[in-house]
This record gives sequence, C-alpha cells and structure tokens, in this order.
Amino acid sequence: MDGVLPLKPLGLYFHIPFCARKCAYCDFASWAGREADRERYAEALCREIGERAEQCGHPAADTVFFGGGTPSLLPPELYRRIAGTLRERFAIAPDAEWTVECNPGTLTAEFAAALRESGCNRLSMGMQAAQPELLRTLGRIHTLEGVRQAAAIARDAGINNLNLDLMLGLPGQTAEHMRETLDAALDLRPQHVSCYALIVEEGTPLHDWVERGQVSLPGEDMDRALYGLCRDTLERHGFHQYEISNFALPGRECRHNVHCWQRRDYLGFGCAAHSLWREERRANPRELDDYLAGKPPETEIISPADARFEYMMLGLRLTAGVSEGDFEERFGRSLWETYGPRLLPAVRDGRVARQNGRVFLTCRGMDVMNSVLVALLD
Repeated sequence: MDGVLPLKPLGLYFHIPFCARKCAYCDFASWAGREADRERYAEALCREIGERAEQCGHPAADTVFFGGGTPSLLPPELYRRIAGTLRERFAIAPDAEWTVECNPGTLTAEFAAALRESGCNRLSMGMQAAQPELLRTLGRIHTLEGVRQAAAIARDAGINNLNLDLMLGLPGQTAEHMRETLDAALDLRPQHVSCYALIVEEGTPLHDWVERGQVSLPGEDMDRALYGLCRDTLERHGFHQYEISNFALPGRECRHNVHCWQRRDYLGFGCAAHSLWREERRANPRELDDYLAGKPPETEIISPADARFEYMMLGLRLTAGVSEGDFEERFGRSLWETYGPRLLPAVRDGRVARQNGRVFLTCRGMDVMNSVLVALLD
C-alpha cells in the first residue's frame, strides 16, 4: 500500500492536561483548578491504553513521552498506575527513551522517584527565561532558583538527561536577556535545549494585551537576532542544531520528536492527543469533559498525496532534511521526480540544498520555510 512500510517500534504520547495556573500565552488543552478530576482522568487514560493496545496488536514502542499541561502535577500513585498500565499493554524496548515534562516548582523528590522507577530517563523542563519580569509577563509560576532546584531533584533521582525549553521574542526581551538566559541554562549542564519563538495565539490573555497595546513584542529583526544568538551560543558550547528549534549534545537528540518528524507511526492517549497509525489519523476530543464522557475520536484516512507532503513538511524541519532513498522506499516513487520542478527555484536561490542523497533547508531556508512548503502543495 502506498505510504505504508513494515511497522517499526512506535512512539507513545500521553497528554496530562492539568496545570497549577494557565500561562498567559498558552492555548494548549490544559486546565487549572481541575485537580478533582485527576483520578477519573487516570482511569480513562488506562482504559484507552488497554483498548488501543488491543486494537493495534500490542505493538513494541521505543519512545514514551508524557506532555501537557503539567505531568508533574499528577499524584505519584496515579502516575505509577498509568505507567504500569502502558508497560503491561505495550512492549517497551529496554533502551526506550522515556520523557516526562515538568514545570519548575511542581517537581518533588517523591514524584521524581516515581519517574525513575517507571523507566523515565529524560526530563523536559520549561525554563523559558531567567528574568523574573519576563516570567511574570508570561504568567509562569516559577523562578530561576526553582529551575535549579528541579534540575537537582531530577539528578538526585538518577534522571540525568535534561532538556530545557527557552522562549524568544517575549515582550520586552532584549539580547542581554537572551544571553543571561542562555548562560543560566548552560550552567545547569543540560543535554538538550529547545528555543521556541513566542506565538501569540487568539483567545489568550497575551493576545488581548497585545491588541490593547498593553505590551509590545520585539520586531522581526530582533526575533532573528535572538534566534541567531541562541544558535551561535549553543553551537559554541558543543550543541548541534538538528531541527529548527532544537539543539542537542551528540547522541542526545529527542528520539520521540525525531520519530514524529520522520513521520513514523505513533499513538496518542488522553484529551487532545493525536495518533498516526497505518495512514489513519485519530484526534481525541480536545475538551477534558468530552474525553471523560467517552466521546469518540475523530478519524481520517490520509491520502497518498497528503502523506507525501506531510513527510516533506516534517522532514524538512530537520537539519539533515529528507532522504531521497527513504522517500522512494516509502512512496514507491522518486522524490526528485515528484517534487523536483517545485524545489528547483528554492535550490537556485539558496533556500534548499541537495547533497549525498538528501534534500534539506539551508540556514536561510529555515528562516523562510513556509515559502518552500507552499511550493510543494498539490
């Protein structure tokens, strides 16, 4: 079947939608003040894990990712129940990458011990910025000292693979702020750093503040300068950029996300979680109450043309780009015959390069990625 390869180990994603406080910029499926629903949610999640594993034949998985929301707000016993269920229902590889997101200020030694017992070997923490005033603008509940304490708790528990999320383009953020944040992050000796540009989403408090002129955002030139500062600083400290927003020490790339960018199958559990399984996309209900009520997911069979475009769209996020050989194996046709005429203008003007059987964006191309993707649309 076009677009379907023999099944490789899956990625498993678990969405935990509880937050201590909703951040000003966040439009994710997450809720503050719903602690009373955590028990019911864990039950629903375990039920979904069992049903979906049965439907898919209890396949093997080599990456696990708990995101949110704030997974570290789960009581340890509920986390253990969920982790135990997934281990019972799926064959988790001995060397699986197991990531759990946490917010500084919510990670306790007890929860960190539960993580380590379950097989968690990677922690992803939202540091965002080092400056109290920027954190307050974002609505974050933590301080820089809280980030340091959380990193120490994780390492004391034996979790030594640490990612820090940083944000750029924040209201009032300067190059000096970014340098201070990078220095503070590097002092914590992370193995991975993600640098995300702030996106102002409609329906968030931040969007309202910007619309009313209460806060102003850096311009496009400053955004690019901050991004360049992140890239140059991290590369000087031994991190290599392997994706538009992600930097890692050698061998510490986020395997779960790389698998998604390579468009491998993955299963998502919980409200708002998505799955890609044998060219069927499933989207669980976004609203917590709908998920708890058992509302079924929406499903879609992906056409071969859409599958090819998604493969290119995701793969071009990686600095290694996409393999022409892999494209032909997956889709039964040449990448260059399929997309060559549309890619040639971008190759000629330096946005795209072709080398050693791979097609990838240049640094300039990463800045204007959408212009390349638009040309690939059928």
